[in-house]
Amino acid sequence: MKQKTKAIPQRSIVASFVNRDNIEAILIAVILALFIRAFVVQAFKIPSGSMEPTLLIGDHILVNKFIYGINLPFVERKFFQFKKPCRGDVVVFVYPVDPSKDFIKRVIAIEGDTIQIKNKKIYINGAPVNDEHGHYSTPNVFNQAPLATNRDNYGPVTVPPNCVFVMGDNRDNSYDSRFWGFVNVHKVKGKAFIIYWSWERPFRNFRWQRLGKIIH
Repeated sequence: MKQKTKAIPQRSIVASFVNRDNIEAILIAVILALFIRAFVVQAFKIPSGSMEPTLLIGDHILVNKFIYGINLPFVERKFFQFKKPCRGDVVVFVYPVDPSKDFIKRVIAIEGDTIQIKNKKIYINGAPVNDEHGHYSTPNVFNQAPLATNRDNYGPVTVPPNCVFVMGDNRDNSYDSRFWGFVNVHKVKGKAFIIYWSWERPFRNFRWQRLGKIIH
């Protein structure tokens, strides 16, 4: 007696092949996305006004994570490092006080620099800085108790090796290195370079004029 072979419908074979291809494509896309996010480019949203007017609340930015080198987990060093953070760079870094948070500020001084702030004026290695990005909401200088803080008068202090001193562009309203110290370059995630999206509070009016704006 001849055994009958059951034929598999062609539609099922095609569907199985398509499903397998879709799964493989999705897995590859996920792996590439994770790789890019971890080592090349990552998106961040600006939640506060500490970098105004350069960056506004509701700006969505892209950060180049490759330019300062690749950070591998549990390794306190950079690989494939093209450059170190320079004065004037807007950088995203791990907040030294709470590593679960990321901060964004501007590099004001690098390792070996001596920084001093006198009545809001920044000096690097004894020379006044042309502070073109600094915004001051008030001319008032807090230099007497009980209002005296590091906000308007600071240092002189020399930046340690492998560290940077950072400040928000909104100088009078930024919690930065003046208050909690230096940032280790190994904790710098990358350099902010472009605004790709921007919502005005309460996040319903799109700021078309900020689309594609290069961050300086």
